[in-house]
Amino acid sequence: MQLSATPYEERLTAPRSWWLISFLIGVSLALILLPFGTLPMLGGLVGGTAAAAVVGSSYGSPRIRVVGDSLIAGEAKIPVSALGEWEILDAEEARAWRTYKADTRAFLLLRSYIPTALRVEVTDPADPTPYLYLSTRDPQGLAAAIDAARGTAAERDEQ
Repeated sequence: MQLSATPYEERLTAPRSWWLISFLIGVSLALILLPFGTLPMLGGLVGGTAAAAVVGSSYGSPRIRVVGDSLIAGEAKIPVSALGEWEILDAEEARAWRTYKADTRAFLLLRSYIPTALRVEVTDPADPTPYLYLSTRDPQGLAAAIDAARGTAAERDEQ
């Protein structure tokens, strides 16, 4: 597989405050288990913190990548030739597209703790998805990578 001219990869990690919340969940479980003794309390602290951290980490694990001539967002993989125009969404516009402007058929890879996003139209007539909504911390970089991948795919088609 040939890489795109401008490779792009981003992991939508959970914010740092979620790790503190994971620890506080462990403390809560430790306090619940305190009447049973010191060992169950320590087990609750470690186990509760670890379980909450795993849940937070798995929620923050999706990646957005532009590889070769494909855009991979979470579990979705779509060729850049099936993508149309993109629109960079600032915090206000991203909120609007997450709420009242949203289309139920759209593919949404959103994380509410990431304020900016990129909305990309899907031009494939066989695909009922009208657009992709992708939460990203670098919408300009993602848009540039899509354009670069589109350009390299067009060059390969011409050859």
